[in-house]
Amino acid sequence: MIAFDFAYFRPNTLKEATEIYKQIALTGKTPVYYGGGTEIISMARTGSVKFDAVIDIKSIPECTTLCVESDRLIIGSAVTLTKIAESGCFPLLGETVSRIADHTIQGKITIGGNIAGTIIYREAALPLMITNSKVKIIRKNRLHDVPFFDVFDGDLHLQKGELIVQFLIDKNYLNLPYCHVKKTKLDKIDYPLLSMAAIKTNNGISAAVSGLGDKPFLLPGKILNETDIPETIRVDKTIAAIQNNIISDLIIASKEYRVFVLKNVLTQMFHNFKGA
Repeated sequence: MIAFDFAYFRPNTLKEATEIYKQIALTGKTPVYYGGGTEIISMARTGSVKFDAVIDIKSIPECTTLCVESDRLIIGSAVTLTKIAESGCFPLLGETVSRIADHTIQGKITIGGNIAGTIIYREAALPLMITNSKVKIIRKNRLHDVPFFDVFDGDLHLQKGELIVQFLIDKNYLNLPYCHVKKTKLDKIDYPLLSMAAIKTNNGISAAVSGLGDKPFLLPGKILNETDIPETIRVDKTIAAIQNNIISDLIIASKEYRVFVLKNVLTQMFHNFKGA
């Protein structure tokens, strides 16, 4: 049960949504945009967040679209993880999000919610980080296409009133050779010791990881693609380069164990990409 009152709005257009947000904010109250709502509801129940109004974006067509249009894949921020995985439109992203939570919850979690959430893993961001993706956002009442990394550095950075409407991925990335590995402590569905997404283009391997640190980050591409040295040395150099990013905790795993897991995952990645 949520122990405070709030207003609920479900606009049908982006213009309507932004106008509602603006009018509520002008009164000094706190509005929030709402997609899947799994985290907002949980945090509101525990008193971790409080708001005066929720603006549900699931009736806005731009936020729920999933299609390949011209030269890019468009994914609305309110598209659920289940829909992405079942669409098959971007196999790497589909495989990545299909390992987030259980199947029932995946049908509620949206890609925008996973990336905007406070849970540090944000695994849905990994394929976007390695594909030069863009986002369409509402900024100062206008739509703008901006690079994903302009608003995301492992954490999402939006100003008050800004909303990610869509994620835009160049279709040339959709069917490239890829590798996704998720390692958990106990069950298949659990927070990751390590989740890695990697692709191989004509320019080499790009990879991003979650679970090793307090937010997702890219692995050093220059080292991964030093093809004049053995893969075992590239693995060791990669680990050495990111040592300061790797966390240790008593609940999930020590830093040493995470390094051990990463070493095996990188070895597996190189093996998977041989001949690709």
